[in-house]
Amino acid sequence: MHHTYSSKLLEEAVEEFATLPGIGRKTALRLVLHLLKQEDRDVEHFGNTILRMKKEIMTCKECHNISDTEVCHICKDPYRDKKTICVVESIRDVMSVENTQQFMGVYHVLGGIISPMDGVGPADLTIESLEEKAKNGQCTEVILALSTTMEGDTTNFYIYRRLKDYPVTVSTLARGVAIGDDLEYADEVTLGRSILNRTSFEETFKHSKHGT
Repeated sequence: MHHTYSSKLLEEAVEEFATLPGIGRKTALRLVLHLLKQEDRDVEHFGNTILRMKKEIMTCKECHNISDTEVCHICKDPYRDKKTICVVESIRDVMSVENTQQFMGVYHVLGGIISPMDGVGPADLTIESLEEKAKNGQCTEVILALSTTMEGDTTNFYIYRRLKDYPVTVSTLARGVAIGDDLEYADEVTLGRSILNRTSFEETFKHSKHGT
């Protein structure tokens, strides 16, 4: 149902909010009317915060996570084990793994997974810089923490093939524990356990090939 607005400015603001994921026109209208009731300085602060985030946010040059500085706080932390790298698809997955408080290594954000259907190939991801880390002896273990979908498995195997000639252990999350397709929706205890009980990718791959 299309609303009739008494103000073009109001309508345009509602249209903008309605472009956000999960926000329908009804919710958009409620949010805009809420902002309209706020003090000018509060709305300015709200708007400026979003503009600043968009303009000033960076990508960590080490792990490709979002950051306020050139190197993110995780990579900078002297207590993190820089030799253990957890490979994830997105920034949200970093947050999911961090919430488990079971991982003390660092991350590598791929920026997606290989998906020919969506036109995403290996060159579109940060696989090359991950290979550089393995080649330069920057890490001893790479944990593949991608979704358990066909695309996730394809990407896992591709990365394994790229790294297998380097002196790094490639492991994967314990599959015995039911992780949803997305790390984001796995509960923290389950995900934490599957990180601690991770298994060698080679073993997992051999078993799946022989159907065991």
